[in-house]
Amino acid sequence: MSKRGAGGRGKGERPDTMASLQAANEELRAKLTDIQIELQQEKNKVSRLEREKSQELKAEHHRATVTVTELKTKLHEEKQRELAVTRETLLRQHEMELMRVIKIKDGEIQRLNGLVLTLRDGSTDKVTLSLMAEVEDSRRSWEAERVRLQQEVQELRAAKKSTEEVLTLAQQACQARTAELRSAHNQHQEELNRTKRDCEREIRRLEDRDMRRFQLKIAELSAVIRKLEDRNALLSEERNELLKRLRETESQFLPLLDKNKRLSRKNEELALALRRLDNKLRFVTQENMEMVTMRRPSSLNDLDRSQSTSYHGYSQDEREMEFLRLQVIEQQHVIDNLSKALETAGYVKTVIFRCVNRMSVCVQVIETFYGYDEEASVDSDGSSLSFHTDKTPDTEPDEGCAREDAELRYRQLTQEYQALQRAYALLTETSGGPCDPEKEIKTREQLMSEIRRFQSRVSDLESALTQQGLDVMWVEEKQALYRRNQELVEKIRQMEAEEMRLRDDIQDIRDQNELLEFRILELEERERRSPGLNFQPLHFPEGLSPLQIYCEVEGVTDIVISELMKKLDILGDNANLSNEEQVVVIHARTVLTLAEKWLESIEVTKTALQQKMLDIQNEKDLFRKQKGYLDEELDYRKQAMDQAHKRILELEAMLFEALQQQDGSRTGELKMEEGRLSDTLTEEEREGLKKAMDQWKRAVMCELRERDAQILRERMELLQLTQQVMFKGNPTDLPQTH
Repeated sequence: MSKRGAGGRGKGERPDTMASLQAANEELRAKLTDIQIELQQEKNKVSRLEREKSQELKAEHHRATVTVTELKTKLHEEKQRELAVTRETLLRQHEMELMRVIKIKDGEIQRLNGLVLTLRDGSTDKVTLSLMAEVEDSRRSWEAERVRLQQEVQELRAAKKSTEEVLTLAQQACQARTAELRSAHNQHQEELNRTKRDCEREIRRLEDRDMRRFQLKIAELSAVIRKLEDRNALLSEERNELLKRLRETESQFLPLLDKNKRLSRKNEELALALRRLDNKLRFVTQENMEMVTMRRPSSLNDLDRSQSTSYHGYSQDEREMEFLRLQVIEQQHVIDNLSKALETAGYVKTVIFRCVNRMSVCVQVIETFYGYDEEASVDSDGSSLSFHTDKTPDTEPDEGCAREDAELRYRQLTQEYQALQRAYALLTETSGGPCDPEKEIKTREQLMSEIRRFQSRVSDLESALTQQGLDVMWVEEKQALYRRNQELVEKIRQMEAEEMRLRDDIQDIRDQNELLEFRILELEERERRSPGLNFQPLHFPEGLSPLQIYCEVEGVTDIVISELMKKLDILGDNANLSNEEQVVVIHARTVLTLAEKWLESIEVTKTALQQKMLDIQNEKDLFRKQKGYLDEELDYRKQAMDQAHKRILELEAMLFEALQQQDGSRTGELKMEEGRLSDTLTEEEREGLKKAMDQWKRAVMCELRERDAQILRERMELLQLTQQVMFKGNPTDLPQTH
């Protein structure tokens, strides 16, 4: 007995040890997965930090470029404003000078006309004296005017020099500002590169530290997993033996289990039959009690017999009294059940009549021994034993016919309603929304009334034109002129829009050109600073590792990396070594693999740097080509803008001529049309037309002034010629006058 007990305890301890080892194995695997998850999280954090740093660097670079472009645009706008102000002031001064000269020349012309008249009327001496006096006066005034003009020219030259000095100072300040911005940009780039290098160094340090820590943990866990796998193999063998024994015992117990199932099935069938017999017994007893209660005494003898039997019953023994008492209790229960059934039957009858009156579908109520069933299910357990307490029919024939007619009408109405719904949905889909017939009728009436009103207005206008004596051709000509004016205005607007677009394109091209020049300077500076990279890539033949080639290059030919790795694998799998020795071997193998990967990454970076240098060179060439193309495009856009400006001036002249070609008799109508045109045009279009007209007027005034100046020059030349002729004809008159 003691041996059997010891064997049982050994068998009981084996599953416990197996379970504990499996639990330890699961815990170690869970720890390994947690460590791997932590490693992945650390890698994700490092990658996220790299992305954030790169995004920050890109944002800083973008902000710097934006500030540089904004400063350039501000400087350009300030220069344009200053030039516009100086241009306006010079134009005003020139116009004032021209007006003053014109007034002076008009006075001279009037004076000369007076002299000519006096020459015609007076004598020659008086004329010569007056002419000499006039000549002296004119010479003096001319000298004074010449001195004044020379002074003004000197003042203008001084102002020009001052403006040129201011312009040179502004250009120098702009160049200094650009140099400062460029130096700040370079410093910013250096800081960004320095921070990028620091971040990369820190990231590499963290990665190396975490990699070493995780490799140590993985090595320890792999050693523990190997030991546990050995133990698990032993325990699996024991489990297989136990499973064999379990199958043998199951093969012995299977017949007994089948027999037990058959007996349980027979027991359930007998219980079901017993339940059915009990239900039948209850139903029979219920019918028996109902028949007894429904039977009445047919004579006094029966009544006396029943009373005598009841009287004699009191004289029996106590056992019979108990039996009778039990029967009385059962009868009382039966009476209560019947009263409940009658109440439910009456309630069901009232419900049926209500349903008939409402022409709805009636639910057949079936009463059982346990109550009433509204579902009327034939497959229920008590359906074979149920019966109707109310023997009257549920519905009469007339009511059934009426119900069928009502149901038929209801179905027809539902079908018609569904058809109407489908038609309404189709109508809404075709019309694009819910349609209302009343609204459609109202809108149609409104449109008809508006059409009638407009027709009456047209007839009134035609009658008014006939009364005023104006024909239809004049109206058509006026409309054609109005359309022509509209077309000219539209052309002017289009040409102005084209001019603005061309100006914007030119400005964009200039900005792009400046940015490309700046980029080319940066690339040239970077190419000048960075030394040439002359890498000689190592091509690894098949079967050789980069570490082996590196050792051969260094002169170490005794070590074969592949054989060394195999030996390390064999030593790592050796069970005779201690845990520390196995860990050392595993670490050596991991160091060798990491060295190989590192050498491969170095070679990859070398090739990547070479490719990057080639890409930078190609990009530089592309930038130069693009700069040349943009210069050509800028010249072309300037020519197009000049042509567009000339075309705008031509269209403005055409518009002015079209407006001036109207007759004097139709000035009122033209004013009305211009009022209508001004009403139809927007404020921006009016301002554009006003500017165009002012520009045209200015051009016309300039031409008139040039023509007047030409006439004055011709008259002055004629006057000088007449004076020379007079001096040649009468040389002796000069001392007499003095």
